Parts: sequence; structure tokens; C-alpha cells
Amino acid sequence: MISEEKRINQEAKNKLLSFMREGAYKPLSYNELIQAFKEDSIQTSEFEKIVDSLLEEGSIIITRKNKYGVTEKMNMVPGRIQGNKKGFGFLIPDNRDIGDIFVPAENLNGAMNNDRVIVRLTSGGSDTKKSEGEVIRILKRANKKVVGTFESGKGFGFVMPDDTRIYQDVFISKSDFNGARNGCKVVAEITRWPEARRNPEGVIVEVIGHKDDAGADIISIIRAYDLPEEFPPETESQASKIPELVSEEDIKKRKDLRNRVIVTIDGEDAKDLDDAVSLEVLPNGNYLLGVHIADVSHYVFENSYLDKEALKRGTSVYLIDRVVPMLPKKLSNGICSLNPQIERLTLSCDMEIDNKGKVKKYEIYESVIKTKERMTYENINKILAGNDPKTIERYSNLIETFKHMEKLMGILNSRRRGRGSIDFEFDETRIILDEKGKPLEITAYERGTSERIIEEFMLVCNETIAEHMYWKEVPFIYRVHEDPDIEKLQAFNEFIFNFGYHLKGINDVHPKVLQQLTDQIKGTKEERIISTLMLRSLKKARYTSESMGHFGLAAKYYCHFTSPIRRYPDLMIHRIIKEDIHGKLNEKRLLHLQSIIEDIAEQSSIRERAAEEAERAVEDLKKAEYMKDRIGEEYDGIISSVISFGMFVELENTIEGLVHMSNMEDDYYQYDEVHHMLIGERYRKTYRIGDHVRIKVQNADITNRTIDFVLA
Repeated sequence: MISEEKRINQEAKNKLLSFMREGAYKPLSYNELIQAFKEDSIQTSEFEKIVDSLLEEGSIIITRKNKYGVTEKMNMVPGRIQGNKKGFGFLIPDNRDIGDIFVPAENLNGAMNNDRVIVRLTSGGSDTKKSEGEVIRILKRANKKVVGTFESGKGFGFVMPDDTRIYQDVFISKSDFNGARNGCKVVAEITRWPEARRNPEGVIVEVIGHKDDAGADIISIIRAYDLPEEFPPETESQASKIPELVSEEDIKKRKDLRNRVIVTIDGEDAKDLDDAVSLEVLPNGNYLLGVHIADVSHYVFENSYLDKEALKRGTSVYLIDRVVPMLPKKLSNGICSLNPQIERLTLSCDMEIDNKGKVKKYEIYESVIKTKERMTYENINKILAGNDPKTIERYSNLIETFKHMEKLMGILNSRRRGRGSIDFEFDETRIILDEKGKPLEITAYERGTSERIIEEFMLVCNETIAEHMYWKEVPFIYRVHEDPDIEKLQAFNEFIFNFGYHLKGINDVHPKVLQQLTDQIKGTKEERIISTLMLRSLKKARYTSESMGHFGLAAKYYCHFTSPIRRYPDLMIHRIIKEDIHGKLNEKRLLHLQSIIEDIAEQSSIRERAAEEAERAVEDLKKAEYMKDRIGEEYDGIISSVISFGMFVELENTIEGLVHMSNMEDDYYQYDEVHHMLIGERYRKTYRIGDHVRIKVQNADITNRTIDFVLA
């Protein structure tokens, strides 16, 4: 965690940066800088640490003449490199107002994917669309270890990285093979970083198994994304001391809700049940919605081994047939899981909601519950559809409650859509594996009424909590989705114009405009591609200490409160809420929270991105493996995107493959960039997004997780 000293240093860093950003400032030597910057609160002994910290993060830089200047004033931009398999890269700047900067392969100067670097602009400016740069300094290396396939030669070997964004193979001396053989999946630790015309060098530190061995594929992805399967001994030891049952002493201090009708509603396979709901219709016709969340913070104390490990992981990761949990199973599947008919400690939010979906009043408090049933999405969908007498009879005492839930869900959804919230209707993928991890079935999975009930209930609860804590004016972690970049929206607007659509007020766009577009395209053949490109045009949601609103939800205040078993931000804000309830947020505590909260938010955002990438990689892997057994088979599909070298076709089961232009042999095809379509030179046949085509599976590359189709 972050100390009070760090908070003071951050203030000093900000003051020094402000001083160096002044128009009159010219680069100074270290001694000149310390003399010119007269700040009584900063001791000379601390000044060097502050300068070193600013150098490390790339905010300032030392010139060849040993002068200190601000990076941004010297035509330089700090950020993170995003590699490409073709060898070039892009700088993703720290400053979110600056667009991505292209870095040619010859200008990477040894930088690898995800490295933090400083780039000097060589053409274009930081405020232009097309700018290029050169890496002049590598601030922090990201790839200390690389996962890939080992290939041996005479006296040496290479590791070909699984991550294609790391385009160089890692050279391995024979003495560093450490048991690795040709075709093995391995983890290599880099001992020498790449230079111009020189590959990185490394040593094999783990042999996962042969690339064709069952399970080696998913283990490779787990290693690549640094997802620790085992918990450190001290963390497990701490977890083992936590009781399995709630004590009477703990119950006494809380509001007793054990007689309230409360249920959990989750997927059939879920074991970490962290949210439960209750609903009553009040005499005035309003609804009393209760959202009851596992009180994980009661067992996971700040700065404990459990807490430090949870922050390091940031989130639980769900990889089809396994979970890499944020907390040990003793907590996630045990004392913190809201299992049926067992006392559990919770943090509750009761909301009185009227028939227009407005929260009239609410109460947030510590509670103890005893859920009546562990409901599944499938069973509630059956009940509400009214076509399964056996299930209806089994839960007859809850039928009326579920019907009220469905009605309230509709009310909340209407209110949310009324203010402009955007709903993206993408089918999820359901993958069923056998006991050896081989994919047996892949299908599209559509959300039913019960999934939407839980979604709406959690959304209104998260908003209520966020607004409540915002007006408390205490340090907090918000979930924000910033307004979209105008240039990206303009490009999107040009694209949809080809389909006869247009966005109004693009310079100050309201989410309602995008919502109206999603309504217009519903059911059309271009729906999926326009929705996909719209999503790509928007910024990515993230965690931060500042309440900046949520564009996609058209919400002024938003946070994540409802999943503390599997998300660290939720766990942290539970602590803050409980401390507020008990009056423990004194000045000293507030200053401490202020000093740590932004770093926690940043770490949580980083681990969330890693989890999403890992989950997507495993899904793509299993899709390629599934289609490997279906080469030569034909399927109907829809063109999901058109690019300069071909087109992607998506099948009904959500699997996507590439039809390469070189395999379209009936004509010579040209790519029409403006209209996003392929046009045959001779016969003028066209292929555009949304067209239905029949394809044959040509190839499936499990290693690269890609699938190739040809037109049937």
C-alpha cells in the first residue's frame, strides 16, 4: 500500500512539474534547478528522490547536456508501446488527449510490446491524426518472461512467443535449454534485451509440456498473462484461520435480515455467490429492492497477506473450465459465498423505487442474511416463460416475487434507456469441453429475462452507492466511461453514412444519439458490424478516484460495489463505506485513503485488461481447436468485417474466420476503403459487411488461434 510520505511526495512532484511547465522555464542543470525551485516544504535530501521519480515515470527528461526539461515541451511523449507481428508498433500515450503514434520497426530501438518508453516525434505533431516517432528511452520493461514454443537447432535454440505482438524470437544458448525439447511450450526469462538487428536472449525457466499435450495450451496462456494459480503459503495460512461459520458475536452488531425472503440468482456453475436480492411491493405501490453483497472486508483486512495478494491479482479470471480466483477458495467458495440456508455477513443497500424507476430513498447498512434459495438463470427463465410445470411447482412460494422482479426490471430498463443508456446486444459464446479440455460444443448464448433482472438491479445499486459516496466527499473508487474521442466518432459517422445512417451533434454527442442508432439498426444485416465499430469508437471504461460519469450508461455517478469476491475495487470501497458508517473516516484516515486510492484504481484497471485478454485468448484457442476437426465442412455465415486483404465471416455459433483475398479465385478483387467492400474487377461482384455467404473451413491454426475459410 502507499504511505503518507508518498502522498506528500506526489504534492511536491506536482509543484515541481508546474514550475518546469511555466512558459519562462528553460532546461536547467540539477544544481540550477534546485536553486531556482525554492520550495520551503521540500528538503534538499528529498529533492533528488522527487526528480528521480519524475524521470522514472517519463514526465521529465535529461538532455545530452545534462539539463532537466519537461518531456511534453521537448517534442517527446511518454507512454506504452503496443507491438505488431509485422515488427512496427504504436505508442499509446499517457496523456489520453493525444492520439496513438506510429513507430516504424527501425525506430523501436529494442522496445518490446507493453514497454514504457519515451518517443520523440519525427513527423506530425501530438495533436495530429498521423504522427510518427522514435523510441529514445525505455523507462520500464514489461516482458521479463516470455511464453512460447521452443525450437532447437545445432548448439542453440529459439522461443517463438505466443504473443504475436512480440515479433522477435528469443535466442537460447544450449546451456540454457534446461530440459526443453523441440515443440515444447516453455517460459523463457529474458537475460539480454533486444537491440538494433539483435534478438533478445534468454534462459528456459519452465517447461510446460509439449504443445500437443492436453492442457498445455491453457497453462501457456495462464503463464503469459501472469495469472498465479497458487496462493503464497502466508496467504493460504491466513485464509485457513478464518472460521467456516458466522459467529453470534458478529450477528449481534448487524441488522438481522434472516427472515427476509432473499435469493441468489447466478449461472449454474457459479460457486462464488457474492450478490443476493430481495423484493417487496410496499403499501404505497413502490418497490423495496434489497441488494445484499458478501461482506468480504470483514475477513480481508487492509494490508494483510490476503489483501496484498488480492490487490496484486485485481480480479478473478474465468477461463472456460477453470477459475484463477482473486481470493482463496476458503473465502470465495466458503464463508464469503452466499450459499443457501446458511448465515452470511453482508453489506446491504435497500432502495425504495417508484413506478417510474426513480430511487426515492435508500439505506446502506451492515447485515446478516440467510438466503432461501440458490436460484439459477435457467430456472427463473423457465418460471417466467411459464412452460415448465415441474420447476414452477418446485418454487411455487417464490413465483410472485420473480414476477415482481421482472416488472421492476422493465421499469428500471425503461428509465435507463429514457436517459440515453446504450445497450449492446452481442451474443456471448458458450463453450463446452470434455474432461480432457477438448471443445465438444460451441454455441451462441443469449441473455434471458433473469440475466437482465440481475443486471438492472446491480446497475441501480451501483449508481445509488456511487452518488451517496460522491456527496460524502470522501476518497472513493469510481467506474468511469469518458466521453468519446471526436475524431474516432467522426470516422465512425463516415462509415455508417455508407449504410444510410448519420449521427447528430457529433462535437458534443449525447449517448442517446448512439442509443437511437442501435435501435435503428436492430434486426438489420449490418447490426453486428455497426455495433462492433461503435464500441471500438468509444473509450474503455476504467477505475479512477475521480467521479467522471459513465457515458455508455448515461449515468452521472457509477461504481462497482456488487462483486467484492472477484473484483478488488468493490472490496476496497466496501471498506470505505463501512468506515463511513462507523464514523472512522477522520482526517488522518482520509489523507491516507487519498494517497492510495488512485494507485489501487490504476492497478485494478491493468489487471482487468489482462484478465479480459486472457479470457479472449482461451476462447479463441478453443474455437480454433474446435474448427480443426471440421476442416472441409461447410457453414452459412455473415460477413462481419471487410479489410484490405480479405473479409472476416462469422458463423451462427460466434466463430469467426478469415477469407483471404488470395483464395477468392473467381475474379481479381479490389478493396473499396470508403464503402468497406470488395469489388471484383471483371464481373463487378461485391462483398460487403452484413452479406450472407456460405463458406468451407480451410484451416485452423491452434498455435496462432486463427481460422481460415474459403467461399464454398
